[in-house]
Amino acid sequence: MRVASDKIRGGRSPIHPKPTESLTFSPLQSNRSIQQKKKWEKQELNGNGNPVRVKLHVKTNDKVVVIAGADKGKVTEVVEVFTKSGEILCKDVNIKTKHVKPKGEGETGQIIQREFPINSSNVMHWSEAQKVRSRVGHKVEGGKKVRFLKKTGEVLAN
Repeated sequence: MRVASDKIRGGRSPIHPKPTESLTFSPLQSNRSIQQKKKWEKQELNGNGNPVRVKLHVKTNDKVVVIAGADKGKVTEVVEVFTKSGEILCKDVNIKTKHVKPKGEGETGQIIQREFPINSSNVMHWSEAQKVRSRVGHKVEGGKKVRFLKKTGEVLAN
């Protein structure tokens, strides 16, 4: 009789216990992995109050080949690097159609095709001389730290 009265009052029966509390995941507790954030979302901050930057293996103007995604196999150049999100913008890769609304009165809307960023893990460095992809390494040459391709030994311009 007690179980039935609990059901009437909105309580839970012993057959259906309370749902467990969902565990909340805080990026501060993780091993410093950054997830892609929207512009209006708060990002993880370091001790100085600046956003935590992701260390990337590519720099602007590097020759890379796309190794994953719709543009797999395409050799391209890095246009811009986004260290907050770990993404890069490559020339003629990940092109999407964007519908732009008119801004002023009397203007017409536009349909433009634009490059969007891809994750830096989806590209590898490309050797133009030997037409092969490679990982990047670091070594000291003449008192300066330089980047080089591990497969070919070719030194990259910094």
